[in-house]
Amino acid sequence: MKDKRILYVSSEVVPYLAENEVSLMSYDVPKMVNDQGGQIRIFMPRYGNINERRHQLHEVIRLSGMNLVVNDLDMPLIIKVASIPKERIQVYFIDNDEYFKRKATFADEDGVMYPDNDERAIFFAKGVVETVKKLNWVPDIIHVHGWMAAMLPIYMKHYYKNEALFSETKIVTSVYGQSFDGTLDVEMINKVKLDGIPEEAVADLEVPNYENVLKAAILHSDAVIIASNTLSSSLTKFIESSEKPFLPFVPKDAFAEAYTKFYNEVL
Repeated sequence: MKDKRILYVSSEVVPYLAENEVSLMSYDVPKMVNDQGGQIRIFMPRYGNINERRHQLHEVIRLSGMNLVVNDLDMPLIIKVASIPKERIQVYFIDNDEYFKRKATFADEDGVMYPDNDERAIFFAKGVVETVKKLNWVPDIIHVHGWMAAMLPIYMKHYYKNEALFSETKIVTSVYGQSFDGTLDVEMINKVKLDGIPEEAVADLEVPNYENVLKAAILHSDAVIIASNTLSSSLTKFIESSEKPFLPFVPKDAFAEAYTKFYNEVL
């Protein structure tokens, strides 16, 4: 992967959040490419439970200051950055006080999902793309991890379809086991349509449960990785029948060679 540019967009990344399937792979895969001489950037939301002092986050003034429109409202975009110790890997954090200041990731202390998680996902997707545009950094591959990042493939293929910067960029989505029950806001599809995304392209979001959010992401990706051996049979069948190139689940001790080969096939 030497000199290849890969942008990792993830819901969660260690060491900033607790270890789980998504957060561990969102660290291990970029580290692997970095070790191979690839150029990488990682983007994640700046949740309020990330300790800014301990992880030495600081705001990047030249990248902050934009406003993004979500559900017809202007929301200020703040960009923060930190480095993963010893790895020389930069992580960019998409921040907004309204969406990300609360002291948890996806749910309150009673385990109830935040009602605006759909808008947070839209804001995150737009914030990543707008920041990468400002950096003028052209990724060969964008690799998406976790449902909070799942709007990115959709926005790339519609809202940002005329951006010359990304004309050659391929989108790979890793699909993990079920991360939430119930649905996101039932108005989600209408909020996405406000951005000019055709209803038929996101019909799955009529019922925005975990599987349907991931199905919408898969349909807008160039390739898919089955990243969990606990993936439901229905999502697995959907991926297999999607006619997208896909990588079956590979155990952690063997992922490096398989992912490298898959990236090269996608490119």
